Amino acid sequence: MSTRILVIRFSALGDVAMTVPVLRCALQQYPQLELVVVSRAAFKPLFEGLERTQFVSADLKGKHKGLGGIARLSGELTGTGIRVVADLHNVLRSRILGFFLQLRGIRLKRIDKGRSEKKALTRKGAKLLKQLPSSHERYAAVFSKAGFPIDLSASTSEQRFNQPPFLMEEGVNHIGIAPFAQHQEKRYPLEAMEKVIQSLVGEKSNRVYIFGGGKQEVEQAMQWEKAFPGLISLAGKYTLAEELSVMKRLTIMVSMDSANMHLASLVGTRVVSVWGATHRFAGFYGWKQELKDIVETELYCRPCSVFGNKPCYRGDHACMNNIAPEQIIAKIKDQRAFEAVKP
Repeated sequence: MSTRILVIRFSALGDVAMTVPVLRCALQQYPQLELVVVSRAAFKPLFEGLERTQFVSADLKGKHKGLGGIARLSGELTGTGIRVVADLHNVLRSRILGFFLQLRGIRLKRIDKGRSEKKALTRKGAKLLKQLPSSHERYAAVFSKAGFPIDLSASTSEQRFNQPPFLMEEGVNHIGIAPFAQHQEKRYPLEAMEKVIQSLVGEKSNRVYIFGGGKQEVEQAMQWEKAFPGLISLAGKYTLAEELSVMKRLTIMVSMDSANMHLASLVGTRVVSVWGATHRFAGFYGWKQELKDIVETELYCRPCSVFGNKPCYRGDHACMNNIAPEQIIAKIKDQRAFEAVKP
């Protein structure tokens, strides 16, 4: 007999992307399991290709806005035949939605975000510097509460994506760079990143792609594209599905602690990740990425924030400014595989 579980995760892009490998493991390990994922419409491409999975768009700024809208959403979801709710978000909206579904007799299990542990990790004094459970492990724990323990170490087949929207030639190294992040404290200085870019595009065997999304990011990427022949800006030009298809075929990705790290991880691409105010100990490292691919500066004040949304209390942003461009370049060249385009 099949069991249909509702998975709730509204935002943010990186966090939603981190649910996908966990869901894939669950589906492969439990053939009787069916999933209904409710999230923002923009994130639908992340779940395309997952077997036995239905995606429901949450219009949180339109028909599902406010208390009445969430009540309406709960009614729509009840009609999908769900028997259990896995709240992987645990914020006000998801708690209200879960409450409404409970009133309809549906079981509810919520994620433990470990807020007290993360607070101890990021406080100024007497930090408890230890590896906390990853987001993937916390997501899996919700399924375990629902009666479906998941082995995250089990191998999983990757999702298939369409061909890239442009030709990616063979015989060269395709290097993606995602130099932006939502919060300033997670961004490597752009002038320093420019030196990284300049070094990489200087080699004929490299093709370098810039990923980004916001208006300022698009403008910056366009400036670099004009300044460096051989560099291609994808910022603001392609859909999420198209960007994923490009990431799938990259030799390597360079990213901040940001959504692009998780998107590249999702499609099985190796990531050199650059960390500032945040730390992998908080549990947000890329799926099956290797620790040796981290670029960071060890400081007494790190991490000072879980999400990088707090200003540097030292005022010098040393966690990023102390990383030399040469460190990132060396890491890329050391780890990159010279097979060029992946099949």
